[in-house]
Amino acid sequence: MFGLGWPEIVALVVIGLLVFGPEKLPQAAAQAGRTLRNLRQMANTAKQDLRTGLGPEFADFDPADLNPKNFVRKHLTGELEDDWNGASAAATATATPAPAGSYAAQAGGELGYGEIPPYDSEAT
Repeated sequence: MFGLGWPEIVALVVIGLLVFGPEKLPQAAAQAGRTLRNLRQMANTAKQDLRTGLGPEFADFDPADLNPKNFVRKHLTGELEDDWNGASAAATATATPAPAGSYAAQAGGELGYGEIPPYDSEAT
C-alpha cells in the first residue's frame, strides 16, 4: 500500500495520536476514509465521462496508456517483443542441433541448441 511498511504505518499512527489525540483519532480516520472514497468516485466518474465523450471509436481507450512508461512499453517495445518472441519460437521449433564440428558451425550457419560457436584464435 503506497510503499509503506509496518514501521512507517506505526509511525503514522503515533503521529496521529499525538496530533489528534485518542478521542478524535477515529473521527479523523473516518473522515479520511470518506474523502478517499469520494476521490475514487470522482476519478471513476471522470473516466466514464471521458469514455462517453470520446465516442464508440475509443471504447477500448484506457487512461493508464497515457503514462509514458506504459505508452512506450505498449507501442514500441510490445511489437518488438512480439516479433522477437515469434522469431525465436519459430527458430527453436525448426532448428535441429548440429554436432560440435558440423558443417553448419564451420560454414557460418546457425548454431543448434547447446552447440559451442567456433573459436578463431587469430581474431583476438
